[in-house]
Amino acid sequence: MYDWPLINDNISQRDKEILSSFILNSNRFTNGPKVAEFEQQWSKWLGVKHSVMVGSGAAANYITTSITRELKGAGGEIIVPPIGWVSNISSVINTGFKPVFVDVSLETMSIAYENIKAAINKNTKAIVLVHALGFNGINDKIVSLAKEHDLLLIEDCCEAHGATYNNKRVGSFGDMSCFSFYFGHHITTIEGGMVCTNDEETYQLARMFRSHGMTREASKETQEKYASPDINPLFTFAVPGYNMRSSEINAVLGLEQIKRLDLNIDARQRNFDTWIKHLDSEQYFTGFAGAGNSNFALPLILTEGSTKKDAMCAILEEEKVEYRLGTAGGGNQTRQPYLKNYEHRIAEELRNSNYIHDYGLYIGNHTDLSEQQIKNLCVRLNNV
Repeated sequence: MYDWPLINDNISQRDKEILSSFILNSNRFTNGPKVAEFEQQWSKWLGVKHSVMVGSGAAANYITTSITRELKGAGGEIIVPPIGWVSNISSVINTGFKPVFVDVSLETMSIAYENIKAAINKNTKAIVLVHALGFNGINDKIVSLAKEHDLLLIEDCCEAHGATYNNKRVGSFGDMSCFSFYFGHHITTIEGGMVCTNDEETYQLARMFRSHGMTREASKETQEKYASPDINPLFTFAVPGYNMRSSEINAVLGLEQIKRLDLNIDARQRNFDTWIKHLDSEQYFTGFAGAGNSNFALPLILTEGSTKKDAMCAILEEEKVEYRLGTAGGGNQTRQPYLKNYEHRIAEELRNSNYIHDYGLYIGNHTDLSEQQIKNLCVRLNNV
Protein backbone atom coordinates (compact mmCIF):
# COMPACT_ATOMS: atom_id res chain seq x y z
CA MET A 1 0.00 0.00 0.00
CA TYR A 2 1.10 3.55 -0.74
CA ASP A 3 0.95 6.46 1.66
CA TRP A 4 0.97 8.72 -1.42
CA PRO A 5 -0.90 6.93 -4.25
CA LEU A 6 -1.23 8.22 -7.79
CA ILE A 7 -4.80 9.21 -6.99
CA ASN A 8 -7.06 9.39 -3.98
CA ASP A 9 -10.46 7.70 -3.88
CA ASN A 10 -12.29 10.34 -5.88
CA ILE A 11 -15.67 8.61 -5.86
CA SER A 12 -17.30 9.92 -2.69
CA GLN A 13 -19.96 8.40 -0.49
CA ARG A 14 -22.39 10.98 -1.88
CA ASP A 15 -21.54 9.80 -5.42
CA LYS A 16 -22.33 6.22 -4.44
CA GLU A 17 -25.64 7.23 -2.87
CA ILE A 18 -26.64 9.13 -6.02
CA LEU A 19 -25.71 6.13 -8.19
CA SER A 20 -27.58 3.71 -5.93
CA SER A 21 -30.71 5.84 -5.98
CA PHE A 22 -30.58 6.12 -9.77
CA ILE A 23 -30.17 2.36 -10.24
CA LEU A 24 -33.06 1.59 -7.89
CA ASN A 25 -35.43 4.13 -9.43
CA SER A 26 -34.61 4.10 -13.13
CA ASN A 27 -35.71 1.79 -15.92
CA ARG A 28 -33.16 2.98 -18.48
CA PHE A 29 -29.41 2.57 -18.25
CA THR A 30 -28.24 2.75 -21.87
CA ASN A 31 -27.30 6.04 -23.53
CA GLY A 32 -30.23 8.38 -22.91
CA PRO A 33 -31.39 11.62 -21.26
CA LYS A 34 -28.77 11.66 -18.50
CA VAL A 35 -25.99 11.38 -21.10
CA ALA A 36 -27.55 14.30 -23.00
CA GLU A 37 -27.80 16.34 -19.79
CA PHE A 38 -24.16 15.73 -18.94
CA GLU A 39 -23.12 16.64 -22.49
CA GLN A 40 -24.95 19.96 -22.15
CA GLN A 41 -23.40 20.74 -18.77
CA TRP A 42 -19.94 19.81 -20.03
CA SER A 43 -20.29 22.06 -23.09
CA LYS A 44 -21.34 24.96 -20.87
CA TRP A 45 -18.44 24.36 -18.48
CA LEU A 46 -15.86 24.07 -21.28
CA GLY A 47 -17.23 26.90 -23.40
CA VAL A 48 -18.06 25.01 -26.60
CA LYS A 49 -21.25 24.45 -28.58
CA HIS A 50 -21.29 20.66 -28.71
CA SER A 51 -20.10 17.65 -26.72
CA VAL A 52 -20.57 13.93 -27.39
CA MET A 53 -20.05 11.52 -24.49
CA VAL A 54 -18.23 8.30 -25.35
CA GLY A 55 -16.89 5.25 -23.52
CA SER A 56 -13.35 6.52 -22.90
CA GLY A 57 -10.74 9.11 -23.79
CA ALA A 58 -9.27 6.57 -26.22
CA ALA A 59 -12.66 6.28 -27.91
CA ALA A 60 -12.61 10.06 -28.30
CA ASN A 61 -9.19 9.78 -29.98
CA TYR A 62 -10.53 7.24 -32.47
CA ILE A 63 -13.61 9.30 -33.28
CA THR A 64 -11.57 12.45 -33.96
CA THR A 65 -9.21 10.69 -36.37
CA SER A 66 -12.19 8.96 -38.02
CA ILE A 67 -13.79 12.37 -38.52
CA THR A 68 -10.50 13.59 -39.99
CA ARG A 69 -10.73 10.79 -42.56
CA GLU A 70 -14.28 11.81 -43.46
CA LEU A 71 -13.46 15.51 -43.79
CA LYS A 72 -9.96 15.31 -45.31
CA GLY A 73 -10.00 11.99 -47.13
CA ALA A 74 -8.23 8.72 -46.46
CA GLY A 75 -4.46 8.45 -46.11
CA GLY A 76 -1.86 11.11 -45.52
CA GLU A 77 -0.05 12.24 -42.40
CA ILE A 78 -1.06 13.49 -38.98
CA ILE A 79 1.47 15.32 -36.79
CA VAL A 80 1.62 13.79 -33.30
CA PRO A 81 3.65 14.16 -30.09
CA PRO A 82 6.05 11.52 -28.76
CA ILE A 83 4.89 12.38 -25.22
CA GLY A 84 1.27 11.33 -24.73
CA TRP A 85 -0.89 8.25 -24.49
CA VAL A 86 -0.73 5.26 -26.85
CA SER A 87 -4.22 5.96 -28.25
CA ASN A 88 -2.98 9.32 -29.56
CA ILE A 89 -0.89 7.24 -31.96
CA SER A 90 -2.88 4.01 -32.36
CA SER A 91 -5.97 5.97 -33.43
CA VAL A 92 -3.92 7.62 -36.18
CA ILE A 93 -2.51 4.30 -37.37
CA ASN A 94 -5.75 2.35 -37.20
CA THR A 95 -7.71 4.94 -39.18
CA GLY A 96 -5.19 4.75 -42.02
CA PHE A 97 -2.89 7.71 -41.43
CA LYS A 98 0.87 7.91 -40.97
CA PRO A 99 1.90 9.43 -37.62
CA VAL A 100 4.63 12.06 -37.91
CA PHE A 101 6.47 12.70 -34.66
CA VAL A 102 7.80 16.13 -33.74
CA ASP A 103 9.57 17.07 -30.52
CA VAL A 104 8.02 18.73 -27.49
CA SER A 105 8.94 21.80 -25.52
CA LEU A 106 10.34 21.08 -22.05
CA GLU A 107 8.37 23.99 -20.63
CA THR A 108 4.97 22.60 -21.68
CA MET A 109 5.75 18.96 -22.58
CA SER A 110 3.60 19.59 -25.70
CA ILE A 111 4.70 19.78 -29.34
CA ALA A 112 6.30 23.13 -30.18
CA TYR A 113 5.27 25.56 -32.91
CA GLU A 114 8.55 25.58 -34.83
CA ASN A 115 8.70 21.78 -34.83
CA ILE A 116 5.12 21.50 -36.10
CA LYS A 117 5.77 24.08 -38.82
CA ALA A 118 8.87 22.27 -40.09
CA ALA A 119 7.01 18.94 -40.37
CA ILE A 120 4.06 20.16 -42.46
CA ASN A 121 3.95 19.06 -46.09
CA LYS A 122 1.37 18.44 -48.83
CA ASN A 123 0.34 15.15 -47.19
CA THR A 124 -0.45 16.62 -43.76
CA LYS A 125 -4.11 16.39 -42.77
CA ALA A 126 -4.19 17.26 -39.06
CA ILE A 127 -2.27 18.08 -35.89
CA VAL A 128 -2.82 16.22 -32.62
CA LEU A 129 -1.74 18.45 -29.71
CA VAL A 130 -1.66 16.76 -26.31
CA HIS A 131 -1.78 18.93 -23.19
CA ALA A 132 0.49 16.48 -21.36
CA LEU A 133 0.17 16.13 -17.57
CA GLY A 134 -2.15 19.15 -17.50
CA PHE A 135 0.17 21.81 -18.93
CA ASN A 136 -1.29 24.18 -21.49
CA GLY A 137 0.32 23.50 -24.87
CA ILE A 138 -1.77 25.77 -27.12
CA ASN A 139 -0.95 29.26 -28.34
CA ASP A 140 -2.11 31.68 -31.03
CA LYS A 141 0.74 30.74 -33.37
CA ILE A 142 -0.25 27.06 -33.42
CA VAL A 143 -3.93 27.88 -33.99
CA SER A 144 -3.02 30.24 -36.85
CA LEU A 145 -0.59 27.70 -38.35
CA ALA A 146 -3.32 25.07 -38.57
CA LYS A 147 -5.72 27.51 -40.23
CA GLU A 148 -3.05 28.75 -42.64
CA HIS A 149 -2.43 25.22 -43.93
CA ASP A 150 -6.09 24.11 -43.72
CA LEU A 151 -5.28 21.44 -41.14
CA LEU A 152 -7.60 20.07 -38.51
CA LEU A 153 -6.36 20.85 -35.01
CA ILE A 154 -7.23 18.17 -32.45
CA GLU A 155 -6.62 18.94 -28.78
CA ASP A 156 -6.18 16.02 -26.40
CA CYS A 157 -7.11 17.33 -22.95
CA CYS A 158 -7.43 13.97 -21.20
CA GLU A 159 -4.96 15.06 -18.50
CA ALA A 160 -5.77 18.78 -18.59
CA HIS A 161 -9.35 19.45 -17.49
CA GLY A 162 -9.53 23.14 -16.64
CA ALA A 163 -6.13 24.18 -17.99
CA THR A 164 -6.39 27.58 -19.66
CA TYR A 165 -4.80 29.83 -22.25
CA ASN A 166 -5.72 33.53 -22.20
CA ASN A 167 -8.44 32.78 -19.64
CA LYS A 168 -10.11 30.31 -22.00
CA ARG A 169 -10.20 26.59 -21.26
CA VAL A 170 -8.11 24.27 -23.40
CA GLY A 171 -10.27 22.05 -25.55
CA SER A 172 -12.10 25.06 -26.96
CA PHE A 173 -9.38 26.23 -29.37
CA GLY A 174 -9.08 23.37 -31.87
CA ASP A 175 -11.53 21.93 -34.39
CA MET A 176 -12.09 19.00 -32.02
CA SER A 177 -10.98 18.07 -28.52
CA CYS A 178 -10.87 14.91 -26.43
CA PHE A 179 -11.38 14.43 -22.70
CA SER A 180 -11.10 11.37 -20.46
CA PHE A 181 -13.12 10.69 -17.34
CA TYR A 182 -11.13 7.64 -16.31
CA PHE A 183 -10.68 6.97 -12.60
CA GLY A 184 -7.87 9.18 -11.35
CA HIS A 185 -8.45 12.13 -13.65
CA HIS A 186 -9.80 15.50 -12.51
CA ILE A 187 -13.32 14.12 -12.82
CA THR A 188 -14.35 10.49 -13.19
CA THR A 189 -17.33 8.64 -14.60
CA ILE A 190 -15.47 5.34 -13.92
CA GLU A 191 -14.92 4.91 -17.66
CA GLY A 192 -15.89 7.65 -20.07
CA GLY A 193 -14.78 10.45 -22.33
CA MET A 194 -16.00 13.36 -24.43
CA VAL A 195 -15.54 14.70 -27.96
CA CYS A 196 -16.07 18.47 -28.11
CA THR A 197 -16.42 20.88 -31.04
CA ASN A 198 -17.94 24.15 -32.19
CA ASP A 199 -18.58 22.82 -35.70
CA GLU A 200 -22.04 21.44 -36.55
CA GLU A 201 -20.85 18.93 -39.18
CA THR A 202 -18.17 17.58 -36.87
CA TYR A 203 -20.76 17.24 -34.12
CA GLN A 204 -23.12 15.20 -36.28
CA LEU A 205 -20.27 12.97 -37.46
CA ALA A 206 -19.20 12.37 -33.85
CA ARG A 207 -22.75 11.35 -32.91
CA MET A 208 -22.87 8.86 -35.79
CA PHE A 209 -19.38 7.45 -35.26
CA ARG A 210 -20.26 6.86 -31.60
CA SER A 211 -23.27 4.71 -32.53
CA HIS A 212 -22.32 2.35 -35.37
CA GLY A 213 -22.53 5.14 -37.96
CA MET A 214 -26.35 5.26 -37.78
CA THR A 215 -28.00 8.41 -39.08
CA ARG A 216 -30.84 8.12 -36.54
CA GLU A 217 -28.31 9.29 -33.92
CA ALA A 218 -27.81 12.57 -35.81
CA SER A 219 -29.96 15.60 -36.66
CA LYS A 220 -33.01 15.48 -38.94
CA GLU A 221 -31.05 17.36 -41.60
CA THR A 222 -28.29 14.73 -41.49
CA GLN A 223 -30.84 11.94 -41.70
CA GLU A 224 -32.41 13.53 -44.78
CA LYS A 225 -29.00 13.93 -46.40
CA TYR A 226 -28.43 10.18 -46.37
CA ALA A 227 -32.05 9.06 -46.89
CA SER A 228 -32.68 6.41 -49.53
CA PRO A 229 -36.01 4.85 -50.53
CA ASP A 230 -34.59 1.32 -50.42
CA ILE A 231 -32.97 1.58 -46.96
CA ASN A 232 -34.77 1.50 -43.61
CA PRO A 233 -34.26 4.97 -42.10
CA LEU A 234 -33.76 3.38 -38.67
CA PHE A 235 -30.82 1.39 -40.02
CA THR A 236 -29.10 3.77 -42.40
CA PHE A 237 -25.34 3.76 -41.82
CA ALA A 238 -23.62 6.88 -43.15
CA VAL A 239 -20.11 6.29 -41.81
CA PRO A 240 -18.13 3.20 -40.74
CA GLY A 241 -18.78 3.80 -37.07
CA TYR A 242 -18.18 2.06 -33.77
CA ASN A 243 -20.12 1.25 -30.63
CA MET A 244 -18.48 3.77 -28.31
CA ARG A 245 -21.54 4.90 -26.38
CA SER A 246 -21.48 5.61 -22.69
CA SER A 247 -24.24 4.69 -20.25
CA GLU A 248 -26.69 6.60 -18.09
CA ILE A 249 -24.84 5.38 -14.99
CA ASN A 250 -21.60 6.99 -16.16
CA ALA A 251 -23.41 10.24 -16.91
CA VAL A 252 -25.14 10.33 -13.50
CA LEU A 253 -21.74 10.12 -11.83
CA GLY A 254 -20.39 12.84 -14.13
CA LEU A 255 -23.28 15.14 -13.28
CA GLU A 256 -22.48 14.79 -9.58
CA GLN A 257 -18.71 15.11 -9.96
CA ILE A 258 -18.79 18.21 -12.17
CA LYS A 259 -20.18 20.11 -9.19
CA ARG A 260 -16.78 19.94 -7.47
CA LEU A 261 -14.54 19.92 -10.55
CA ASP A 262 -13.38 23.54 -10.21
CA LEU A 263 -12.44 23.00 -6.56
CA ASN A 264 -10.41 19.93 -7.52
CA ILE A 265 -8.62 21.91 -10.23
CA ASP A 266 -7.75 24.69 -7.76
CA ALA A 267 -6.28 22.14 -5.34
CA ARG A 268 -4.15 20.55 -8.08
CA GLN A 269 -2.84 23.95 -9.14
CA ARG A 270 -1.86 24.82 -5.56
CA ASN A 271 -0.12 21.46 -5.16
CA PHE A 272 1.88 21.99 -8.34
CA ASP A 273 2.94 25.50 -7.28
CA THR A 274 4.15 24.18 -3.91
CA TRP A 275 5.97 21.29 -5.61
CA ILE A 276 7.89 23.43 -8.10
CA LYS A 277 8.68 26.12 -5.54
CA HIS A 278 10.36 23.64 -3.16
CA LEU A 279 12.19 21.34 -5.59
CA ASP A 280 15.91 22.04 -6.03
CA SER A 281 16.24 23.54 -9.52
CA GLU A 282 19.89 22.50 -9.69
CA GLN A 283 18.92 18.83 -9.41
CA TYR A 284 15.52 18.84 -11.10
CA PHE A 285 13.99 20.57 -14.09
CA THR A 286 11.58 23.18 -12.73
CA GLY A 287 11.26 25.54 -15.70
CA PHE A 288 7.74 24.50 -16.61
CA ALA A 289 5.27 27.03 -18.01
CA GLY A 290 3.02 27.17 -14.98
CA ALA A 291 0.48 29.69 -16.28
CA GLY A 292 -2.91 28.12 -16.84
CA ASN A 293 -1.86 24.65 -15.73
CA SER A 294 -4.23 22.07 -14.27
CA ASN A 295 -1.82 19.31 -13.46
CA PHE A 296 -2.96 15.71 -13.59
CA ALA A 297 0.29 14.70 -11.89
CA LEU A 298 3.50 16.16 -10.45
CA PRO A 299 6.48 15.82 -12.82
CA LEU A 300 9.88 14.87 -11.46
CA ILE A 301 12.67 15.17 -14.04
CA LEU A 302 16.33 15.06 -13.05
CA THR A 303 18.74 17.44 -14.69
CA GLU A 304 20.27 15.94 -17.80
CA GLY A 305 23.31 13.79 -17.14
CA SER A 306 22.35 13.01 -13.55
CA THR A 307 23.27 9.58 -12.21
CA LYS A 308 20.81 9.77 -9.31
CA LYS A 309 17.72 8.21 -10.85
CA ASP A 310 17.97 4.96 -8.88
CA ALA A 311 18.53 6.87 -5.65
CA MET A 312 15.58 9.13 -6.40
CA CYS A 313 13.31 6.13 -7.01
CA ALA A 314 14.60 4.50 -3.80
CA ILE A 315 13.50 7.56 -1.81
CA LEU A 316 10.04 7.45 -3.37
CA GLU A 317 9.71 3.77 -2.55
CA GLU A 318 10.93 4.32 1.00
CA GLU A 319 8.37 7.10 1.44
CA LYS A 320 5.70 4.83 -0.11
CA VAL A 321 5.05 7.23 -2.97
CA GLU A 322 3.59 5.64 -6.09
CA TYR A 323 5.22 6.79 -9.33
CA ARG A 324 5.36 6.12 -13.06
CA LEU A 325 8.63 6.15 -15.00
CA GLY A 326 8.89 7.95 -18.31
CA THR A 327 6.17 10.48 -17.52
CA ALA A 328 2.91 10.54 -19.50
CA GLY A 329 2.06 7.27 -21.24
CA GLY A 330 5.41 5.61 -20.57
CA GLY A 331 7.59 8.29 -22.13
CA ASN A 332 8.64 8.59 -25.78
CA GLN A 333 6.13 6.65 -27.87
CA THR A 334 8.64 6.15 -30.70
CA ARG A 335 10.57 3.81 -28.39
CA GLN A 336 7.57 1.52 -27.84
CA PRO A 337 7.56 -1.88 -29.62
CA TYR A 338 4.14 -1.56 -31.28
CA LEU A 339 5.36 1.17 -33.63
CA LYS A 340 7.94 -1.04 -35.34
CA ASN A 341 5.24 -2.79 -37.35
CA TYR A 342 3.65 0.36 -38.75
CA GLU A 343 4.70 3.10 -41.13
CA HIS A 344 5.59 6.32 -39.36
CA ARG A 345 7.95 9.27 -39.69
CA ILE A 346 10.18 10.92 -37.11
CA ALA A 347 10.52 14.46 -38.41
CA GLU A 348 13.52 15.46 -36.33
CA GLU A 349 15.74 14.48 -33.44
CA LEU A 350 13.44 14.01 -30.44
CA ARG A 351 15.92 15.41 -27.96
CA ASN A 352 13.49 16.76 -25.37
CA SER A 353 11.21 13.73 -25.60
CA ASN A 354 14.15 11.39 -25.01
CA TYR A 355 15.34 13.53 -22.11
CA ILE A 356 11.92 13.30 -20.45
CA HIS A 357 11.84 9.56 -21.14
CA ASP A 358 15.29 8.88 -19.67
CA TYR A 359 15.30 11.24 -16.69
CA GLY A 360 11.65 11.73 -15.83
CA LEU A 361 8.75 10.26 -13.91
CA TYR A 362 5.60 11.53 -12.28
CA ILE A 363 3.84 11.10 -8.95
CA GLY A 364 0.24 11.64 -7.94
CA ASN A 365 -1.43 15.01 -7.58
CA HIS A 366 -4.78 14.94 -5.83
CA THR A 367 -6.92 16.79 -3.34
CA ASP A 368 -5.90 14.77 -0.27
CA LEU A 369 -2.32 16.06 -0.38
CA SER A 370 -1.32 18.65 2.19
CA GLU A 371 1.16 21.47 1.63
CA GLN A 372 3.42 20.13 4.38
CA GLN A 373 3.37 16.64 2.89
CA ILE A 374 4.60 18.02 -0.43
CA LYS A 375 7.28 20.12 1.26
CA ASN A 376 8.54 17.15 3.27
CA LEU A 377 8.98 15.01 0.17
CA CYS A 378 10.80 17.84 -1.60
CA VAL A 379 13.28 18.03 1.29
CA ARG A 380 14.04 14.34 0.97
CA LEU A 381 14.37 14.49 -2.82
CA ASN A 382 16.60 17.56 -2.63
CA ASN A 383 18.99 15.56 -0.45
CA VAL A 384 19.23 12.66 -2.88
